[in-house]
Amino acid sequence: MPQKIAAEAVGTFVLVFFGCGSVAAWNAAAGGFDPLATAFAFGLAVLVAAYAFGRISGGHFNPAVSLGAALGGRLSWKDFGIYAGVQIGAALVAAAVLRLLLMGFDGYEVDSAGLGANGFGEQSGFTEYAWWAAFGLELVMTFVFVMVILAVTDERNRAVAALAPLAIGLTLTLVHIVGISATGTSVNPARSIGPAIMSFDGDTILQLWLFILAPALGGALAGILTPLIFGRDKDPIPGSGLSAGSGGSSNPGFTQQWAQQGQMGQQGQMGQPGQMGHQQVGQQEQPIIQDGWQWDPAAQQWIPAQQQPPQQGGWAPPGGDDGHTQVRPPQ
Repeated sequence: MPQKIAAEAVGTFVLVFFGCGSVAAWNAAAGGFDPLATAFAFGLAVLVAAYAFGRISGGHFNPAVSLGAALGGRLSWKDFGIYAGVQIGAALVAAAVLRLLLMGFDGYEVDSAGLGANGFGEQSGFTEYAWWAAFGLELVMTFVFVMVILAVTDERNRAVAALAPLAIGLTLTLVHIVGISATGTSVNPARSIGPAIMSFDGDTILQLWLFILAPALGGALAGILTPLIFGRDKDPIPGSGLSAGSGGSSNPGFTQQWAQQGQMGQQGQMGQPGQMGHQQVGQQEQPIIQDGWQWDPAAQQWIPAQQQPPQQGGWAPPGGDDGHTQVRPPQ
C-alpha cells in the first residue's frame, strides 16, 4: 500500500501540475493560452503517468476513476477511500507548487492569470455557460472517460494491454478539446479541488460542488453500467461493488497487465509467473525414478538412479531396484 499511495500521489501531481500549468503559465507569460495545447498537456500527463505507475497502483489519479473501479468490482471501498484522499492531497500540493513557481513571472497575479481552475457561468472559459449544461457536460464526459478506462483495462483485452495508457491519454485529450471552452474540463474532482483552493478565490471555490458531484456521478454510472453491458472479466473483489462491507486491502488488477505484456503467453499456458516458478522448483525437487533409472531434466535423458541423501523430516528414498516408480513426497 505505501507504494500504491506514492504512485497515486506522484501521478496526480504530474497531471495537475503540467495540465493546469499549461493554462496558468501561458496566461501569466503571454496573457492567453492555446486550448489545443492544453488538451494535449492533460492527455500526455495522464499517459506518461499511467505508463510509469499503472503497474503499481492501477494508475487512477482521479477520484471519479477510483469510484468507477470500486463500483465495477475492481477496487475495495477501503482502498477507494485511501486513493481518493491521496489524490486530493496531491492535487493541492501540485497547485500550491505551481502557484509558488508562477510568482517568478514579473507582475503575476493569480486573480488574472489563475491556476487553471474550472468554472461555469461567468467563471467559464470563454463565454458564460449555464450551470445545468455544465453539470450535464461534465457528467457525460466523465462517464465516457471512465468507461473507456474500464474497457481498455479489461483482462480480456490482453492482446492490446500495452496500448491501454495511450487510449486513456487520447480520450482525456478528446474530452478536453470539447470541454475547455465551457468549463475548462474537469472530469476529475481532485484536479478541480487543487487549483480552486489554492487560488483563494471565493467564487471559484463556491462552484466546486458541480465539479465534484458531476464527475462522481459520471464515474459511478460507468462503474455500474460497464459490467452490466459488457460483462465482467473476473469476479468482483471482496468489499467492492454495491456491497456495504469495506473488505480488505485490494490489488486493483486495474491496468497492472501493462507490466506483464511480455509474460502473457506463459501465463495463458502455465498460470501466473509466481505459480510457474513454484512448479519448476517443485519439479526439480521431485526426481523421477523408474526401473533403476532417474530422469535428468538438465540433460533431458535417463541416467542410472542415484541414492538420494536423507531429507529433512527423516525421509529417504528406498534403495534397490524394485521395478516401481519412486517419487519423493513433499516435505
